[in-house]
Amino acid sequence: MSVNSTQTQGGPTTAWSPDSWTHCDAEKRVAWPDEDALQEVTKRLSRMPPLIYAGEARRLADELARVERGEAFVLQAGDCAETFDEFSADRVRDGLKVILQMAIVLTYSAGVPTVKIGRVAGQFAKPRSADTEVVCGETMNTYQGDMVNSRFADVDARTPNPENLIRSYDQATATLNLLRGFTKGGFADLADVHAWNRAFVASSSEGRRYEAIATGIDKALELMRACGVDSRSLHEVDLYASHEALVLAYEQALTRQDSTFGDRWYDCSAHMLWIGTRTKKLDHAHVEFLRGVGNPLGVKIDKDTEVDHVLGLCERLNPERTPGRLTLISRMGRTAIADRLPRLIAAVRDAGHPVVWMCDPMHGNTFTSEGGLKTRRFDDIFGEIAAYFDVHASLGTWPGGVHLELTGDNVTECLGGSDRISDEQLHDVYNTACDPRLNANQSLDLAFQIGELLDGFRSNL
Repeated sequence: MSVNSTQTQGGPTTAWSPDSWTHCDAEKRVAWPDEDALQEVTKRLSRMPPLIYAGEARRLADELARVERGEAFVLQAGDCAETFDEFSADRVRDGLKVILQMAIVLTYSAGVPTVKIGRVAGQFAKPRSADTEVVCGETMNTYQGDMVNSRFADVDARTPNPENLIRSYDQATATLNLLRGFTKGGFADLADVHAWNRAFVASSSEGRRYEAIATGIDKALELMRACGVDSRSLHEVDLYASHEALVLAYEQALTRQDSTFGDRWYDCSAHMLWIGTRTKKLDHAHVEFLRGVGNPLGVKIDKDTEVDHVLGLCERLNPERTPGRLTLISRMGRTAIADRLPRLIAAVRDAGHPVVWMCDPMHGNTFTSEGGLKTRRFDDIFGEIAAYFDVHASLGTWPGGVHLELTGDNVTECLGGSDRISDEQLHDVYNTACDPRLNANQSLDLAFQIGELLDGFRSNL
């Protein structure tokens, strides 16, 4: 394949091409049993239309540059792992509905636009701690997401199947078509979204607490109507798609050159891709692949990540220091963030790297319940976000956004919230393919509480 001629996002000394990652070591590389079958599938994928367009990815980068300047806030949210069996138009609509409801609260509270990014239309692969597990005395591959194998506990079903890449592409296509219809066809009308929030406030046990924000939004909408404001932004929204770029064969197959913008390469599987904490080694395959594509990128940063490694990621993934290019997503846990995050933010700031900081309060707060299910406490999730805001307030930096695992379904996977889900209730509706998600009510509870943090943060600027 041809080499990226612009090198604006490439490494400082080595040329990049879409397949240069294949010469690097890789954590969490899929052990495909039939290489010829994989090659045949990726050739088919490489001939298929892009899922997103390069101009859309550049528009997201422009919006993220505004976040970096403190002129916008990011809500990145969606399913832990998309699955083939549970896909439906209703689930796509319900997940979008929660994101829209949360976004209006955050926009009003922050006093700046909310950039909406879904964990959607590609979140089919999951890194796992172990490659194999024992089920009923039989050793088999762990479930790595529907893009790779099946959740069904059977040796054959757990064998990686390249045809799943095609199924992932097909479902992503259908999902994006639905989302474009919903976001541009009237479903996202601001007045309707706020009416949904009003219904939530009226029924929530925390309703009185949230009344001030809801009333403020009422008055803002009344003012816009009185002024005759009737712009596109009141009836339509932009929602960008993102996922963890874990299966690089899939990502490479959907990477295209954009002839309208200097022949830059873009990974057209999503507007934004991120690197997980297990795959962020500087000289390994995932960093190598993503350094050469023009999309906005994210990297998950855990409590054990050292300053030198974060600075190395900034240099490797954004050597030109382009605003909007790189987002650092902290996932440290409620008890560790206040101690570990400040030195990273300070080091990146002092080195002059323009990054968006986001908080993932989900993964650092996961534990196994007394009943044996993986879960998270609502209070820990909010506690990490509150500490994240405190850190930025102390440093004079902008808390750019939050990254959440949630669903529009009425699941019982996380403890607490206004639903007061207990350990005994976790088994009631525990449907996740991997990690526990906030349900719709818990998500809206969290949005209003983040709104209170944003209002306080803004008043102290």
